[in-house]
Amino acid sequence: MNKKLIVVLLLTLTAVSMSQAQTSQPAIKEDFKPSVLNQHMQDYPMVNSQGYARFRIIAPEAKSVVVSLGLGGTRGGTPLSKADDGSWMATTAGPLEEGFHYYRITVDGATFNDPGTHTFYGSVRLESGIEIPAHDQDFYTLKNVPHGRVQQILFPSPGTSTSRRAFVYTPPDYDRDQKKRYPVLYLQHGWGEDETAWTNQGRAHLIMDNLIAEGKINPFLIVMTYGMTNDVRMGGMRDFKIEPFQTVLIDELIPYIDANFRTNADQLHRAMAGLSMGGMETKTITLARPDIFSHYGLLSGGTYNPTEIKDKSKVKLIFMSCGSFENPDGVTKAAAVLKEAGFNAVSYVSEGTRHEFQTWRRSLYQLAQLLFR
Repeated sequence: MNKKLIVVLLLTLTAVSMSQAQTSQPAIKEDFKPSVLNQHMQDYPMVNSQGYARFRIIAPEAKSVVVSLGLGGTRGGTPLSKADDGSWMATTAGPLEEGFHYYRITVDGATFNDPGTHTFYGSVRLESGIEIPAHDQDFYTLKNVPHGRVQQILFPSPGTSTSRRAFVYTPPDYDRDQKKRYPVLYLQHGWGEDETAWTNQGRAHLIMDNLIAEGKINPFLIVMTYGMTNDVRMGGMRDFKIEPFQTVLIDELIPYIDANFRTNADQLHRAMAGLSMGGMETKTITLARPDIFSHYGLLSGGTYNPTEIKDKSKVKLIFMSCGSFENPDGVTKAAAVLKEAGFNAVSYVSEGTRHEFQTWRRSLYQLAQLLFR
């Protein structure tokens, strides 16, 4: 075979390969719709059926506009291009993963929230939010079913010399049956978030409403309070001191809830769970005070091992979960070791998700069906 023929064959193969690579990437569908988290009458940001997001910002005098996704804008940036009318627009390079995502806008080096969407407290500040419709979103969708109530409470906290805030979810039948008492799940947020996260980002109340309507769970209360009793920056969790929050939770909040709501005020009917930093708080407190909680949940928040637990008889459930892009082997292996040691341990891995709210929505959905059985 002569050199000219070899060159022709190589060029042909290269052209075929490039053609296949180009055709293997589907074209972006122009079926974009406003995100469900947008402000009233705002078209952007938009999402299409493939999961691409499109952003548009009005900044006629700007020199550069970038959208950064993830908590604190840590998951890379999408530069926007300027149009003749002074607007800036771009579509993400690829589809985003299903579920809720934080994002922020950087204009000429300064950080802003997108005026087109609602904001959500994360990374110790309000962040913009966008929702990518999930294939399994039915379990947290707003439906025509009886709804519970999420109410704000302010409880006295001598330990922190102030009144602190919590949100309490009560099931749909709570106000109808004045004699009925309920178990309680104390549910903690992650680092940089606050007591609004589980309802605003996590849709915990809708998950509960739908599960109750389908008869999949025995109704219970959820209490959500602020877990940041120390000023701890990202990367400094080793310096976090649990004692102040443990005092707030056990000595102040739980007695207030038991005194003001119709609870089953005992260890058997009390659970604690949390995501990420809230999982760390859950593990530390449940191990230190096994007399308070009987059901434990770590959502992307580490694992338990049998040697850490002082009294097996006090533990009714250990639930551990994470996204499939986190540490699924660690979670499943930890559950297997706990089961072998005689614990009621359950692991759950959310497919196709990371350290994000779609993982934790799915985790709460699974956990709720196991509590207080």
